[in-house]
Amino acid sequence: MPDTPGKAASPDEVTAGLRAANARLRELLAERDAHIAHLLAQGAQVDELQARVAELQAQVADLTARVKQTSKNSSRPPSSDGLGKPEPKSLRKKTGRKPGRPKGQPGATMELTGTPDHVLRHEPPACRTCGTGLTGARQTGMERRQVTEIPPVKAEVTEHQMIERECPCCGERTRADAPDGVTAPVQYGPRAAALGTYLWHGQFLSRDRACAALGEMFGCAPSPGALAAQARKIAGLISPAIAAITAALAGAGVAHFDETGFRVAGKLAWVHSASAGKLVLVTVHPRRGKEGMDAAGVLPAFTGIACHDAWKPYDGYDGVAGHALCNAHLLRELIAVTETGTEDDVIWAQQSIDALLELKEAADAAREAGRCTIDPEILEKHCRWFREAADAGIVLNAARRSKLQKKRNALATRMRDRAGDYLRFAHDLQVPFDNNRAEQDIRMSKLRIKVSGCMRSMAGAEVFCAIRSYVATAARHGIGALDALTQAAQGDPWIPESA
Repeated sequence: MPDTPGKAASPDEVTAGLRAANARLRELLAERDAHIAHLLAQGAQVDELQARVAELQAQVADLTARVKQTSKNSSRPPSSDGLGKPEPKSLRKKTGRKPGRPKGQPGATMELTGTPDHVLRHEPPACRTCGTGLTGARQTGMERRQVTEIPPVKAEVTEHQMIERECPCCGERTRADAPDGVTAPVQYGPRAAALGTYLWHGQFLSRDRACAALGEMFGCAPSPGALAAQARKIAGLISPAIAAITAALAGAGVAHFDETGFRVAGKLAWVHSASAGKLVLVTVHPRRGKEGMDAAGVLPAFTGIACHDAWKPYDGYDGVAGHALCNAHLLRELIAVTETGTEDDVIWAQQSIDALLELKEAADAAREAGRCTIDPEILEKHCRWFREAADAGIVLNAARRSKLQKKRNALATRMRDRAGDYLRFAHDLQVPFDNNRAEQDIRMSKLRIKVSGCMRSMAGAEVFCAIRSYVATAARHGIGALDALTQAAQGDPWIPESA
């Protein structure tokens, strides 16, 4: 539009001006829309980046928790800690007692025996002052010193000659019968068979080293195949003892159960353990779950309290009177929460730990005092603390946005739903606090695999488990493993009467 003052714009000029203004307005609106679209795109990118950051933070937290896992706060074995083992942290309260033997307690050392096998008298040849001979002089004292030594032992070979005679009347020839147990032209006796089996499956030497040890110590080195045949024979002879152990465990009031991996023929199999009182049963099966537990023969007929680690297949036996879950496992899980969780998570996890330990201390004190129950106020207070802590853990991790939150939510939910099984030890003092007994009984199978790497066959694994069940139960009855194996090799195995 012209800027000449006093002159009115023509209609065409007005129209042209409006068109220009309209075009400029459209340009501005287009720029605005483009800017808005750009901002919206940036906003979407920000949301995407924020979601990605949250996801990465969750992954970092999960990886950090994995790095912090040790045998103290998870189910990992101590061997997985490597050389950089974590500093030991005990949940036990300090008693003020120093390490070692308490002051005033008598020590233990070798003592002189009153019935030595040999006595050697050593006479002084002459007086140490003037040199006079002392033969026949009056004895004025004596100092005793004894040396305990193992004499050289050599295997003895006994030849049995079955004589054949001809009858002078009828001419019939009759040969004498061989003694019981003498069935082959050349064989090892029961003690030699028991000793080889003891070194192999009792002291966990490898089969070849057990044979070599027999050769070096006693001068008779069986072949690895002969030693394996002897072990199989002993395992067959102790089958009545294994049946008695199984039946006694099925009738026990409280029993411990556990399972662990076991390499057999290059594949993963499973060792199952059941124990109560003085009884130990160890079995092996290709399956870990109910099929393997049924094959062991205890749980299908068991009607007492089953102590275990909360693995679901144990809950499938309706005949049991109840379940007692292992609080040692639970404490490890709670310790992991205190080391990897948020400040609020640390509070509820530590409250659970404190409640469990207070109840354990009260239960131990009640047993020592000969009482059958703990103080009702302590029981009510700490059981309530335990349940309240579980409720708090569920609420704090209800969102379950990360793996750690899901894991903590599942832990707290299990604590709430199975509080009665976790706290059974506090209501029934016959029930233990943990399932450590089962883990101790099953530990020898892990040692066998560490030595051998793998059992060559399922039949060999079954022989090992049968012998371990037999010698472990015998040891708890005060019978040495070698003596028990010797009895079995002689055809008269020791059989337990009860737990």
